[in-house]
Amino acid sequence: MIFMMQAPLLHKASSFEPALAQLSSHATTPIDWPSMGSAALVIPALGVQRTYHSEVLPIASLTKMMTAYVTLEKLPLNPGETGPCVIINAGDVANYVTITAQGQSSAAVALGERLCEDQLLSGLLVHSAGNFGTILANLVWGGTANFVAHMNADAQLLGLRSTHYADVTGIGSGSVSTALDQGELAATIMKFAEVRAIVDQPTVTLPVAGTLNSFTPFVGLDNVVGVKSGRTDAAGGCDVMAMNFSFRGQSELAYAVVLGARGGDLLGPAGNEALALEHSVLDSQHSTEIPAGTVVGTIGWDNERVNVVTELHVTLDYLTALNGANVQVSVVPQSGPIQAGEVIGWLTVDDGTHTRVPLTVVHRLAPLTLLQRVA
Repeated sequence: MIFMMQAPLLHKASSFEPALAQLSSHATTPIDWPSMGSAALVIPALGVQRTYHSEVLPIASLTKMMTAYVTLEKLPLNPGETGPCVIINAGDVANYVTITAQGQSSAAVALGERLCEDQLLSGLLVHSAGNFGTILANLVWGGTANFVAHMNADAQLLGLRSTHYADVTGIGSGSVSTALDQGELAATIMKFAEVRAIVDQPTVTLPVAGTLNSFTPFVGLDNVVGVKSGRTDAAGGCDVMAMNFSFRGQSELAYAVVLGARGGDLLGPAGNEALALEHSVLDSQHSTEIPAGTVVGTIGWDNERVNVVTELHVTLDYLTALNGANVQVSVVPQSGPIQAGEVIGWLTVDDGTHTRVPLTVVHRLAPLTLLQRVA
């Protein structure tokens, strides 16, 4: 009786010896951040928010993303719908003449022309028509001052703490933000089906202005589907680029934001830097398979050991520019027999998701009895 009671006390806890070389993650690759200004990368589906030289800077015509958001919050619109319409008046024509003379982006209008919400949003987002921003402000909230107040209120509600708007177009230097805030705003407005349909267009055709080109670099090429660009002397070149990519069998969107690009026409450098940023991350996609039955180590007592294996198959998909696949093994020490197939621990995978795979042993194993130890 005493022997039987003492025997379990002499059993050592099992020891685990890892063998994880085959599970090591792929090396991290560098992100191609721009050489000047600031930038951000936002991938909502993966919970990614990365920034580079995060500064509050003028944002030029990126301002018009919020103009579109405030409009659609007040006047929701589905693809195929026109929304409310306006008749162009003398003030609208005068505003067009004025901002065109100042070198601002605009779309021609004529007295008595009928333009509807969908057309105004298309001209605003595709061709960056500043005069359409003013028309929308009058349509939605009765004037630019009231409209700008709603822009700033909505920025706060959306958590864009570093963003402030001074006008509806971004022509002045008072409309400012960070690259990350603008990436978050782009992801928000792209939830509107109407916005997604508009910004993916390389051109827009209007009653008087005719067919106008998009100012968004690379739209319609290389999986780029928008969203908005802008340039002023104060802001430099700015671009918010949405790119489609496939990840874990799903179509997702990644947003690259560049603020303060310099050189050339400003838009070209901003677009080139946003495209390089997108590709440096999205082209780093890597996949590793861990088949069921993969040996992650051994467990046992003294010279009596058994392989610990994964019970399920798991695929690791990750972007090496953002992170590796962090693989960790945890095994619970055993003091008694371990049965074949018994779960004794977990392989935890963090590759942007969190997956746990049961760990089992391939056959039964028991610690030596006291008699075996002293024999």
